Amino acid sequence: MTPRFLTALPVYNEQSHLAEVLATVRQFAQDILVVDDGSTDATPELLRREPDIHIVTHSPNRGYGAALKSAFDFSVKHNYDVLVTIDCDGQHEPRLIPELVARVFEDAARPADIVSGSRYLQIFEGDSRPPEERRRINQSITELVNERLHLHLSDTFCGFKAYRVDALLRLNVTEFGYAMPLQLWVQAVQAGFRIIEHPVPLIYLDESRSFGGLLDDANRRLAYYREVLDRELTAGRECASPALCPAASN
Repeated sequence: MTPRFLTALPVYNEQSHLAEVLATVRQFAQDILVVDDGSTDATPELLRREPDIHIVTHSPNRGYGAALKSAFDFSVKHNYDVLVTIDCDGQHEPRLIPELVARVFEDAARPADIVSGSRYLQIFEGDSRPPEERRRINQSITELVNERLHLHLSDTFCGFKAYRVDALLRLNVTEFGYAMPLQLWVQAVQAGFRIIEHPVPLIYLDESRSFGGLLDDANRRLAYYREVLDRELTAGRECASPALCPAASN
């Protein structure tokens, strides 16, 4: 049976990409959710013109992780089998949505809980050269996550993912900023998730894109990511409830 899946796009001030990205996503996904995280440009008006999509609006802006948490909650509430998350900045290719969904259940006896896009598993024709500081930070944090969680990831921060919705019930996302993926990886390992990566093209259209405030400084951003990872690992060790913090495995 074909899994019922939802494709969710977290957006914040995406007026320049929204219409084009949604038009492409519609070719590969029937059920679409847009989480507008407090946009102050023309994004809300553009969304009002889009038929047959679900919209969740945050007011004011709450953060990238909060937008993903809203997508998690929506997919659980509406009983989807799979949630696909894809960014709305044109840096992911919607044609790959069906591939990520299919990989969740390719092993019927042991479905994947997270299929995580990786921009570094495979070289695609036309791949971009990533901004050096972003590549450096991603590589540094990916190595740290692998070392501390005994994973074998190649791309910690890719937002193009497919989640088995039943597995989302075992997560407790409280990190609402850009470091949310680090909390995700720690909790996924503690919950015994089966995690696989899927190659996706490396596309950068706007190298000057802001993370907001102090996080535009690469060293501050790296320190923030390390702080969240350390905090989540400490919280996991201190958790006394086996139901919430099962033994780590992969």
